[in-house]
This record gives sequence, C-alpha cells and structure tokens, in this order.
Amino acid sequence: MWRHRNKWGQAPLFLLLVAAELAGADRAPLVYSAEVDSIIHPASAEYMIQTMDRADADQAALLVFTLRTPGGLVDSTRQIITHMLAAKTPVAIWIGPSGSRAASAGFILTIAADVAAMAPGTNVGAAHPVNGNGQSMDETSAKKATEDVAAYVRSLTAGRHRNVDLATQAVNQSRAFTEQEASTASPPLVDLVATDIPDLLKKLDGRTVARFDGRTVVLHTAGASIVPVAMTFRQKVLSAIAHPNVAYILLSLGTLGLTIELWSPGAILPGVAGGLCLLLAFFALQVLPVNYAGLLLMLFGLILLALEVKVTSFGLLTVGGALSLIFGSMMLIDSSAPELQLSLSVVLPVVIGFTAIAAFLVRLGLAAQRRPAVTGMEGMLTETGRVIDAIGPDTAGRVAVRGEIWRAISTNRIPAGEDVRVTRVDGLTLVVERK
Repeated sequence: MWRHRNKWGQAPLFLLLVAAELAGADRAPLVYSAEVDSIIHPASAEYMIQTMDRADADQAALLVFTLRTPGGLVDSTRQIITHMLAAKTPVAIWIGPSGSRAASAGFILTIAADVAAMAPGTNVGAAHPVNGNGQSMDETSAKKATEDVAAYVRSLTAGRHRNVDLATQAVNQSRAFTEQEASTASPPLVDLVATDIPDLLKKLDGRTVARFDGRTVVLHTAGASIVPVAMTFRQKVLSAIAHPNVAYILLSLGTLGLTIELWSPGAILPGVAGGLCLLLAFFALQVLPVNYAGLLLMLFGLILLALEVKVTSFGLLTVGGALSLIFGSMMLIDSSAPELQLSLSVVLPVVIGFTAIAAFLVRLGLAAQRRPAVTGMEGMLTETGRVIDAIGPDTAGRVAVRGEIWRAISTNRIPAGEDVRVTRVDGLTLVVERK
C-alpha cells in the first residue's frame, strides 16, 4: 500500500520538474551588461569580478563589458583576467562607442576575453611597459618588463586563437590598431565590429565561442534580456577619487585644513573639512600603489613649513619644505603606468600654494615681532601723559597716563598741566621728560 501511494505521489513531482524545465527553455536568455570607463585599478577590478560572479550565479548566457580605458595596473589586470578565464559565463569585451580606446591594460583585457569586439572609430593596443614618469626605462629593466608582458600576451592570444604577431607588436613596439586593422588581420586580433550592444548581440547569436580551456559554447542572444549592472555606491566613490591627482588634492586640502585648525583652535570648519578630505584621501590611497617614502617626504615637508612659523630660519625651512613636498609628491605613487602618475600641473600649484601660505604666515609673524609692545611695562615706553602735580629734579610728582595716575620723576622741573613722555619704568615709578 505504501509503495502504491509513493508511486502515485511521485507523478505530480515529475510533472513539476518537466514544467520547470520547459519554462526554463522558454525563458529569454540573460545578458549582463557592465561599463568600465576608468583606469584599471583595484576598484574597477572588484567591480568586474563581482559582475562575473553575479552572471555565473544567475546562469547568464553572456556578459558584455563596455570598455574605455587608457590603461592601469598590471596586478589588477591579471586579477581580472584570472577570474575571466575561470568564469562559467562567456565574457565579451566591446570597445565603444566610437572614438573610444582600450590601451595598455585595456588591450590585454580585450584579447583575453571570449569575444573581442570594437565599435567603428575605436583603437586598441599600445601596451609597451613604461616607467613611472612615462619615459623609457633603462635597458635591463625595460627588457625584463617587456619580455614579461609580451610572454603573458602571447599566452593569452594563442589560447584565444588570435593574431599573436600583432599582439606581440603592441607590446614590443607600442603599436595600436584601428577596428579595421584588428578585425581584418589574418588571423584577426578581434572577432568583430559592432556599432552598439544590440548590434553585438545580433551578430553573436548562434556563434560558437571557444573557451580558454578548450570547450566550445554556442551563444544564444536573440531576444535576450539585457540586465545592466552598475557599480555600488562604494565602488563609484572609490573609482571617482581613486585617481592620483584627485587623491593628492584631497590629501593636501585635508592637511591644510587640520593645520589651520591647529593654528586657530575653535574655527571648527577647517578641521571638519580637513578631516573629511583626509578620510577620502586615505580611502583612495587604499587602491593606489603608494610609495611610503614619498608619503613620509610629504609629511616632512609639511612639518618644515609649519616650523617656519615658529622658528626663525630666514626662509631655509620654507625652501626645505617646498623641496620635500615636490620630491615626495613625485614619489607618492609607485606605478609603472603613466596614467597613475601625479601630474606636475597639479603638484606645482599645490606646493606653491602651501609655500605661499607658509611665507605669508612667516611675514605676519615677523611683522608682529617688529611691532612695539602695547602691554606690560614695555608698552608704557613712549606713552604720553599730563602732569597732575609738578615734578622737580628732587621732587616726585604725579602724572596721568592711559587713564591711570602714576608716581613720576624727571631730571628737569615740569610744572602741572604739561604734557610728558615716558622714557623708563622703574618699578611703579615713571621716568618722564617734557614732550
């Protein structure tokens, strides 16, 4: 009897499974779409990796990254590509819209994707490694860096069955390619040219894509439901401020604000604004390759500028502080990508501004030191008053100075009513002379 009920009880479950399978078959394919318009750094890498994980979890048919980038960090690029090669969902990279480019790290990401596409009027390439200031490295370092990147690019290009020679030239000779040059090469460097995402999906429908592990996948993108994936608020903020120039300006403004607050306790606004800028700067520096020697040099320079206000050095501390700020600023970001280097057009105005503020404060301090005292015994010197009781060489009298009555003496006789000037203070007695 139990077997009989179990047999009939399984029928509805079987029908539910069949119905679910049919419903899944009728469901429109999912295509995830994400846009990367920034330097390739840990913030953009986190965004791309999370998007790939989400596409895998939702069993998407395809993930399309719209890429526009001047380049970025090699380490972040390798993290993205490692995740891309292991992703269950095929990944397409489309360089667009027209007028865009994917240089340096963007080129490596493009050739590593399952599908590489470009919009008309775009270019890709120029992946030759450079040093921190964008100039050529010494021969040994340049050879090491170039061979490392070239070997990595050859491995990716060969695994994707794309043009290894052109990819190698992009690294060794800094060559860049238009969409026509890349798509018409034999074998092609990119798979196709598409004007936009819908055009790309139309051309990819029914296309067989070879995964990096050798498997093949037939893409079904006709009538696909496109799901846009945006950055989280944290990623947007981090991506916006994670530019070296922006982080440097925030760091400088934060330091200036806190310095003003220390000079003028109770001002509140400079301290609050400076603290906020410093927190944002430290938030940005988390994802930037910071050289701590450069950061210490900057702090040392700020300390020297602050000491100039307290210590009389005839400008030596100001000069030393300015030089420390300049050298520290140029060393602050430790990266071989010129896109991640501080610009002199940003560094010099900031350093000149700090130096000018320090010089202005020093000038105010020196002017205050040169001014005659206005309080205490020193402040009584050269003050004028009027004689109340006559003063003689041997007779003390009384004078009114600053609204106060003082005992006064003089070497000459001065009758009452005369105006006098204070020449010396002897305890509570004024030594005066005729004005």
